[in-house]
Amino acid sequence: MNQAVMELEPSIVWTCFEKLNAVPRPSKKEDRVIQFVKEFGEGLGLETIVDPAGNVIIRKPPTVGMENRKGIILQAHLDMVHQKNADTEFDFDSQGIESLIDGDWVTANGTTLGADNGMGAASIMAVLASTDLEHGPLEGLFTIDEETGMTGAFELQPGVLNGQILLNTDTEDEGELCIGCAGGIDTNVTLNYSPVKLDDLNGTLALKISVTGLKGGHSGCEIHLGRGNANKVMNRILWETRDLGLQISAIDGGSLRNAIPRESFAEVVIAKEREPAFKATVKEMTATIRSELSRTEPNLEVTLETSALPDRVMDSATQAKFLQAIYAAPCGVIRMSDEMPGLVETSTSLARVLVESGNIVIQFLTRSSVESAKKDLSQAIESVFLLAGANVQHDGSYPGWNPNADSEILSQMKSLYEEQFGKSPVVNAVHAGLECGIIGSVYPGLDMISFGPTIKNPHSPDEKCEIASVGKYWKYLTAVLERAPEA
Repeated sequence: MNQAVMELEPSIVWTCFEKLNAVPRPSKKEDRVIQFVKEFGEGLGLETIVDPAGNVIIRKPPTVGMENRKGIILQAHLDMVHQKNADTEFDFDSQGIESLIDGDWVTANGTTLGADNGMGAASIMAVLASTDLEHGPLEGLFTIDEETGMTGAFELQPGVLNGQILLNTDTEDEGELCIGCAGGIDTNVTLNYSPVKLDDLNGTLALKISVTGLKGGHSGCEIHLGRGNANKVMNRILWETRDLGLQISAIDGGSLRNAIPRESFAEVVIAKEREPAFKATVKEMTATIRSELSRTEPNLEVTLETSALPDRVMDSATQAKFLQAIYAAPCGVIRMSDEMPGLVETSTSLARVLVESGNIVIQFLTRSSVESAKKDLSQAIESVFLLAGANVQHDGSYPGWNPNADSEILSQMKSLYEEQFGKSPVVNAVHAGLECGIIGSVYPGLDMISFGPTIKNPHSPDEKCEIASVGKYWKYLTAVLERAPEA
């Protein structure tokens, strides 16, 4: 743990954050962090429950004189996205995150920081541990597996929570109050083929193509920024060189379903006599794509290096269908919202492309605040790959969260923000999957708001949290608790 980070103000929040970050907490491997939070609650002498899904609920009684206030549920997810730079040696299953102070920000040493949603979880821990706050009945709800399926929210049972207000802590711009979010659905494509032997071992050359240097980021919150998708960039290069005798051996592009792909690597074979033309075409395409993305992706790199010849490659018929399908598949922002200017309504991200040993796996995450549009776009993607002869399955569908402009807690939090900071908060919805929609479907009638400190570049090794915003968020959060509406 970084002592300098723990000494930042408010130290109770940053200390909880560092202690949480010392516990490995990959999605679907949350046993250690579940135990950590359970022991944290029990160590405070608070009622602590671990439900069958692995969600942890910690209840804190009201302070004297606040017994008549509405119960507030403070909610965060425990898992974090694991991304690291290619040259960073790090084992997320065994190592704690190495936090660093970089000017006005806290970041990590070559990996994701885990501020999404660790900072929210740490703030809830700090509320539960504080002895000088006034508040009504409180429940800390720490859910699991938000990043890879929202399993914890989906498996939350009715009758467990008692509160009437839910404050989700997973919004990433201080000064914003989120009152709605997009729903989502995963599309998983598989295609099997029979690898073929190389025709000419002596006259061929194996090359590794690397697409690196892209920013990546959250495929919901940052999809509108026009960042490059490494899988699309790689496919474009392969497409332009397909007439030069290109034979694909393997591809490994992207990593996580909800992250914009930052890198892609392909192993290909070409005829030695075509090497100059191949390299010239790749160079030309790199320059073209760099020009197109010059403002959003100034660090894009496409490199070539020789590698060992593979035993087998993809057959030509499958290769043609594969490249065509990836090229045709929609990716990025599809439609902007008519209801909220500036908000993305519908998008999709080509998150993962994996080709190895006769197996092709392709993954998309489609998001929309309109359920019918989400279904329509996922079916469009399905149609593209069915035409290529692939198998397509949809799963992990989750609902959006419809805004309630007449919310009691929204009205109160707007007034309180203006009182504290002399300006109005931004009230909006987000093009990302918050657990509020799922939790609200299990507990209809919950009055919900999502807010948090400023976090930039989540789901990437460039993730960072603004130090000053944590102080503002903590001041605001504790004031909201002190002024909870009467029941």
